[in-house]
Amino acid sequence: MLTCREQVARSSDYLDGQLTFRERLLMRHHLMFCPNCRRFIRQMRLMQATLRVLPEQPVTDIDALAQRLAAEHTRNG
Repeated sequence: MLTCREQVARSSDYLDGQLTFRERLLMRHHLMFCPNCRRFIRQMRLMQATLRVLPEQPVTDIDALAQRLAAEHTRNG
């Protein structure tokens, strides 16, 4: 059986369908018995779905973006 660390390391490949049949079986076996990893996979699926629907807007001024993020970090930090 996979450890949680191994499962997390392979989770992107699992969700992208890039594992072999044997590797998928090992992942599913681990997920059957590990509620924490099931939750992690659900969160990964939600994140992937969210990213798919976000519009891709090119960054036109990287310096302005960096300054805005730094100011936001300072304000919230």
